[in-house]
Amino acid sequence: MAGLPPRFNVAMTNDIATLIWLLGAFLLAGLVKGVTGMGLPTVAMALLGALYSPVVAAALLIVPSLITNVWQFLKGGYRWHVLSRFSSMMLGIPVGAFLGAPLLSQLDADWAAFSLGSALMLYSIYSFWAPAINILPKHESWLSPIIGLLTGWITGATGVFVLPAVPYLQALGIARNELIQALGLSFTVSTLALLSSLALQHSLETVHLALSLYAVLPALAGMWLGGLIRSRISTGQFRGWFLLTLSLLAVDLMSRPFR
Repeated sequence: MAGLPPRFNVAMTNDIATLIWLLGAFLLAGLVKGVTGMGLPTVAMALLGALYSPVVAAALLIVPSLITNVWQFLKGGYRWHVLSRFSSMMLGIPVGAFLGAPLLSQLDADWAAFSLGSALMLYSIYSFWAPAINILPKHESWLSPIIGLLTGWITGATGVFVLPAVPYLQALGIARNELIQALGLSFTVSTLALLSSLALQHSLETVHLALSLYAVLPALAGMWLGGLIRSRISTGQFRGWFLLTLSLLAVDLMSRPFR
């Protein structure tokens, strides 16, 4: 099945197995995101690629990605603290995305993703074996807006949200639940910034938004299950799963030119 008709419903699947695969893909992707705070697009795209074209698979991700990121930010006791602490970073993201968006149609997106994935892989390998990188709080006031601008620029130019925001937030050494909420806020702002910049360039088809509504419930269910798992694992186990997910994201990015 290479693509979807304009109206997505159960009838578009060939059989029950296909429908189960579709729902299971978002359930598993949501589970990974619930445990580590990220990874939904990578897991979902990998599983949906067995059934749909990349364009259709990406279309199905739009709304569940946004809604799960908002939920991730709101669920927990750090929302106001995170919003206040990282406000300068969040303000920098849309500015950077606006500056980077014109490059989205000019850069070789696959090789740009490969470069970002390579950097992310090096960071993940280093973090597995070396002592944790720590950024002192006194540097946040000037570093956060720069990180926001760079994250937004990379988001606008490549559609990749994780660099340098994720390594930066991890290096601050904040509690894991605060980290999860901070990632949710960063990904929410990045998603909205990218959607806005694409809309301004008339590169966003509204039919994609309608298609992706159907994937929201299994993604949220998976996130809920992942949150239960996260509450039952140790800080060391969480760090291991977090870095493993970063490594898988890096592999996904590095593989794009060869697909």
